[in-house]
Amino acid sequence: MLRYVYAADLNDHPKLARTMFRDRADQFKTRLGWDVTIDAAGEERDEYDGMNPLYVIWEEPDGSHGGSMRFLPTTGRTMVNDHFAGLMSGPISSPLIWECTRFCLTRGAGGHVAAALMLGGGEIMQNFGVEHFVGVFDARMVRIYRMIGASPEVLGSTGTGRDQISVGLWHFAESDAAQVSERAGVSQHLSRQWFEHAFGTANRVAFARTA
Repeated sequence: MLRYVYAADLNDHPKLARTMFRDRADQFKTRLGWDVTIDAAGEERDEYDGMNPLYVIWEEPDGSHGGSMRFLPTTGRTMVNDHFAGLMSGPISSPLIWECTRFCLTRGAGGHVAAALMLGGGEIMQNFGVEHFVGVFDARMVRIYRMIGASPEVLGSTGTGRDQISVGLWHFAESDAAQVSERAGVSQHLSRQWFEHAFGTANRVAFARTA
């Protein structure tokens, strides 16, 4: 199932949080060789995890992490503005645009997990009044985004081939929801139920208050 959890509430989900940060270490450091910091517990965290981001997490039946994404509003500090502004025409700052980073999948995750995360991103857009997500992605993600029907508009890139890094802008239209829902194996009705379980039906601007 999809979980929507603020960083401040991760202590309420210790197994989910622990396995998410360990999977991030495995993906970004071990498999991709990124220059990221791994702590004594074998977990990967950065300064943006300390800014109370909203995580969308696919939770496996045993309560462990299957995949996740991290969201922050661009009205505050973001990774794309702090480290990748040179790939864009200028910094991005708008209440209608949120940053999506640390897209992570556990080893062996099926294609349905990536699609379910995109479905969760669509729920955020529809319910929080967000029009676009901006984020950094590498070359390996191009095929995944195309496969699940969520390819971004590329704002700028650096490097070539497998080493290419790009900044992308995503818009999730209603017409995209059916395709992503089918790929995820999750009905749009169930997706909305999971979102409302986290935020309620009348409290869909909670994150805007914390930003």
